[in-house]
Amino acid sequence: MGCHPQPCASEETRSTHVTLVISVSVLGLRGGRNLDRLQRTYYQGGILAGPVTLPKGNALGLPFQKESLLGMVSNPTEVFCSVPGRLSLLSSTSKYKVTVAEVQRRLSPPECLNASLLGGVLRRAKSKNGGRSLREKLDKIGLNLPAGRRKAANVTLLTSLVEGEAVHLARDFGYVCETEFPAKAVAEYLGRPHVERNEINSRKNMLLAAKQICKEFTDLLTQDRSPLGNSRPAPILEPGIQGCLTHFSLITHGFGSPAICAAMTSLQNYLNEALKQVDKMYLSSGSDTQGSSDSGSKATDKMDKHRK
Repeated sequence: MGCHPQPCASEETRSTHVTLVISVSVLGLRGGRNLDRLQRTYYQGGILAGPVTLPKGNALGLPFQKESLLGMVSNPTEVFCSVPGRLSLLSSTSKYKVTVAEVQRRLSPPECLNASLLGGVLRRAKSKNGGRSLREKLDKIGLNLPAGRRKAANVTLLTSLVEGEAVHLARDFGYVCETEFPAKAVAEYLGRPHVERNEINSRKNMLLAAKQICKEFTDLLTQDRSPLGNSRPAPILEPGIQGCLTHFSLITHGFGSPAICAAMTSLQNYLNEALKQVDKMYLSSGSDTQGSSDSGSKATDKMDKHRK
């Protein structure tokens, strides 16, 4: 008495349940919401059964999605294909090797490329059955890419680059920042309004503080151990911050952190030149003060002699 009989889970009810979970996943994916937080309430046999919680850590919200999408790759370091560079001049076109591990990263969060975008990245010619042939090739190495899949991240110019070319671009950018940025000219220009002696000490302190902050920031980025190419180095940072840096690396394909470090090198070179300018102004103003005091004392001595 007072007890409710347990409803019988009919085949139709189970089918409705599965359909509902899949529908929630698809709707959440299209809406761009965080699928890990989606919950829906459903009725089973006329009795409220409670919320359906989608499993955490699942980018597409399907309980079997992670395993069926990526599978088990046979050899992550194996070269999947070679891709001609997009940024090279026609007279010196470079080719970059794309490993199975890199393809796996492009299919995984945060990008989750579909067959069409992945084919474009790998420079595969468009054809009627191009998507199917690519999926078959991926299936042979243990990567299952379902048809009709939707990408997760916004497409940028960096999306078109493979990791080898992105790292090459970052290296060239670093070289140009180191050798061509006009740090001395910028320091002289920005130092012109701060020539008063009473400003020099405070400005020097600000420049030294800026150097310290920049060094802390750059030192953190140089400790980034995100997987890239064939390498998967052991992390040395805390998992939380390393995870954030890895996300950034995956979106930029290895370009991000080295490029920021290159820009910070230019900033540090400017700060060093600005400190040189401050020291020079300090010495100049000190000699001017000493010269004026010496000339003043000489004039006083001359007047005393004239009175005598």
